[in-house]
Amino acid sequence: MLSGDTYRTIAKTSGGVLYKDKGSKFFAYAFPVTEEAAIKKHLDQLKKEHHAARHWCYAWQLGTDTIRYRANDDGEPTHSAGQPIYGQILSKELSNVLVVVVRYFGGTKLGVGGLINAYRTSAKQVLDACKLLEKTVNCSIELFCEYEQVNKVMRIVKEHQLNITNQQMANNCRFQLSVRKRDYERIANLFSGLRGIHFSSSVE
Repeated sequence: MLSGDTYRTIAKTSGGVLYKDKGSKFFAYAFPVTEEAAIKKHLDQLKKEHHAARHWCYAWQLGTDTIRYRANDDGEPTHSAGQPIYGQILSKELSNVLVVVVRYFGGTKLGVGGLINAYRTSAKQVLDACKLLEKTVNCSIELFCEYEQVNKVMRIVKEHQLNITNQQMANNCRFQLSVRKRDYERIANLFSGLRGIHFSSSVE
């Protein structure tokens, strides 16, 4: 999943991919996400859209440096739904992604093996339909300085083609920069060598 300071994720939401088995219908959805609040929002929305469904099984993986994940069977037999979905996330080496498979029961039980196959296949189909992206892992640097020091800050920003994501210009100025992780230490050293400039940082 991570190679140096890059990771793979999906470009945009993909949904409604249908898989059928013995009358049961499985609708699969994939969402790019970066926080658990967004995951809850997508799940709540799908439960409204598919209010007559029996199960809303899902798996997600978040993070770059520190990986968090969850697989949920939502009432299906243990490890028959969430884990097969999560397995497809792992097989494509993805992060910052949520995959949900909504099941409408067709009246015939599929058995654990049948469920594993159905949820795995549904997850694979929706992820196969997604465009994959390789993104860089970035650090956020927040700089604080007096107005007289702005030219020094901007000189470094321009020389190293840094991305300013937010700025406030006043007597005391604030800049928020996005820096690729592999370049962080070098860039941080440039700013730390300047007088009157204070900064903090975090991984985005």
